[in-house]
Amino acid sequence: MPAVPVPLDAELQADYDAYLAEEPDLAPMSVTKLAEIRASVEAAVAALGDLGRGGRFTVSEPSVPGLDGAPEIPLLVCTPVGAPASRPVLYHLHGGGFFCNDHRNGLDQLLETAERFGATLVSVGYRLAPENPYPAQIDDARAGLQWVVDHADELGVDPERVVVTGYSAGGGLGAALALSLRDKGGPRLLGQLLMSPMLDDRNDSASALQMDAVEFWDRSFNGFGWNALLGDACGGPDVPAYAAPARATELSGLPSAFLDVGSAECLRDEILAYADRIWQAGGRAELHVWAGGIHAFDRECPEARISQDAVAARHRWLERLLADPSASRGQA
Repeated sequence: MPAVPVPLDAELQADYDAYLAEEPDLAPMSVTKLAEIRASVEAAVAALGDLGRGGRFTVSEPSVPGLDGAPEIPLLVCTPVGAPASRPVLYHLHGGGFFCNDHRNGLDQLLETAERFGATLVSVGYRLAPENPYPAQIDDARAGLQWVVDHADELGVDPERVVVTGYSAGGGLGAALALSLRDKGGPRLLGQLLMSPMLDDRNDSASALQMDAVEFWDRSFNGFGWNALLGDACGGPDVPAYAAPARATELSGLPSAFLDVGSAECLRDEILAYADRIWQAGGRAELHVWAGGIHAFDRECPEARISQDAVAARHRWLERLLADPSASRGQA
């Protein structure tokens, strides 16, 4: 008997129906669509205007050294005006399936979070696949973080209060960064704020099959992203955890994690499994499964009640994390 898709939240369904009315042809992901998607991202970035949000933030865009002679990495550094010294850092890795998007795009919600907590937002322009396959992305994430920590005094931030954050591919890359820093050394993260993270290149969970072709981020798009990142190794036995964190055999000793996901998206079950394995290893993880949520629903439909609840839950977690860092590292 075929799996029955999970029904969407009523407000999300209305917005999704409106989207389908304008874009009725949801074709599978392809190289042709990649060019179209990247062109739309470029247009969105060109139309961004004032990144300082009318003087609410000071903004700089340094380019920092890549790892082991790799190309320089563009960063966007946004600090709320009037924020105190020794601020926490939201170290942001953008989404886009590893194959698209830009570190300056789609930051409205995170800038609001940074302003609320008096934090500096650092968004990382890591290299994109398939032109730059693994390990380019994790290398860029590590190099950018090292630069931030090395320049903490100059930036006015506290290197002991860095929270990595990301949606989708960026969330998966954030989880991979935490694993890499634990195993290879480097700056310590205070926490991981992982929103619908891509964690498993195998793309074959029950939810991936159940929700296939039901909403825009399905197995077609998810599989394209993993293949862009990993090439022929995708789905095979030798994929490292620093590419696909679900492959990690040991999840102890990680910084405190927040994970959330919609019940009606293909990534649901891999995220549930990852949180469960953190708990089994004695770590700290907070998990939210939003009934009827689709991929990145809070970004696509920010006014929906479910979206506002999701953002509020993240803020409550950050409040607890920043209020008591010593109890929040979650290391076994």
